[in-house]
Amino acid sequence: MDQIRGDIVTRTHEEDTTSYPETDMLKARLEWFQDMKIGVIFHWGLYSEAGIVESWQLSEEDEWAREGRSWRESVEVLQRDYWNLIETFNPVHYQPHMWASLCQKAGIRYGILTTKHHDGFNLFNTEETGFKVGGKLSPCKRDLVGEFVEAFRTANLGVGAYYSKADWYSSYYWTDDGEKKGRTASYNPLAHPERWQKYVTFVHRQIHELTHHYGPIDLLWLDAGWCGQGKEDLDMDRLAEIAREKNPELIMVDRMMGGRHENYVTPERKIPDESDIPNKPWESNIPLGNDWGYVPNDTFKSSEEIIGTVLEVVSKGGNVILGVGPKPDGTITDEETQILMDLGEFMSMYSEGIYGTRALKNRVIDSGWYVTQTADAYYCFTKVNEGSTENRLYLSELGIHDFAFSACVDMANHSELLLHTEGNQLVVTLPDCLIKTHGYWGFKLVKQN
Repeated sequence: MDQIRGDIVTRTHEEDTTSYPETDMLKARLEWFQDMKIGVIFHWGLYSEAGIVESWQLSEEDEWAREGRSWRESVEVLQRDYWNLIETFNPVHYQPHMWASLCQKAGIRYGILTTKHHDGFNLFNTEETGFKVGGKLSPCKRDLVGEFVEAFRTANLGVGAYYSKADWYSSYYWTDDGEKKGRTASYNPLAHPERWQKYVTFVHRQIHELTHHYGPIDLLWLDAGWCGQGKEDLDMDRLAEIAREKNPELIMVDRMMGGRHENYVTPERKIPDESDIPNKPWESNIPLGNDWGYVPNDTFKSSEEIIGTVLEVVSKGGNVILGVGPKPDGTITDEETQILMDLGEFMSMYSEGIYGTRALKNRVIDSGWYVTQTADAYYCFTKVNEGSTENRLYLSELGIHDFAFSACVDMANHSELLLHTEGNQLVVTLPDCLIKTHGYWGFKLVKQN
């Protein structure tokens, strides 16, 4: 995967095992979440217009975001010109039903949209600030979030709202004092409680808008992991109450913060090693390109790499969310479209080995195989290596020690594979030629009732 960028916030808090009133609800909802397996997150906003690394270049202390590709020569000019992008961002070709259709074809089960990144620009017509689509300065008079939610819900896809708890445009977070700004509040909230309380109220009201105005929301994906606790306390218990008033089964993802409101964890740009697999449900966040948002001439991962990522994550018991950066006009890049279509071709053959599956408890590491299971079957996937002549596979090498199976099926062409015993070993005879789909092939072992 990519080299870790400067925006990565690592988890510093232990997982909270305390029982809360929402615990029983979440147990069932997280099973639903883990059944879906594959999602997509759209990073979209003014940074798409600029074609830069999301909104990170605004933070003077985050020098990594500007190194070698600063959008303007000075930070002062960069910030001025960036804020003014509200006057040109106008996605006239945005058709969210086409986004939803592409996700359906790709085998995606849920979609998340950035309603507001750290820059404070809102893709919905919030009443709390004028820095938004639909505002006086914006040529875009559409509620982009509302259209997204309607399109994805109509397509029977799970719906999620990304929301940054930080807001660099708000004077309650970054004061207009000419001082150098970083990702955190530009003043000490403990020394200025009245100003900070205004910011808390601002956040709570926006959360109310997002969770009350658009019908059911499945996921509230809260970013800016440095904000919300300690001296930047956002009263997360009250925030959660507001969010669940109209969405009693809402899953909250207070990223990297641990505790009650990080309902599942989100390793970013990586797949956990066996020793690091979380105890909670988890979701690897993997952008299709190098950056989350749209950057001209970005380098994209291959379809084969993305499919391999999906298989590794799912075989380890996780979900994967793929990052897509729409262009400023509202269209999806050709490269990302092709990757998703290729993923869809793979899923059209192998989806039953992905959705609703769980990991083996006693996985075999570095076997060259990815194995998932349901109550009825095991599913075994491998990358097809050209020239390989090995066609005898001992199931014990995959961590499968059952002996009672009613069928062994090549999932590519639905033909029966020979399954026999050798001593105390169960052996599958693989085809001489594996029909690979973007580099991978798999078979199914049907458990005997």
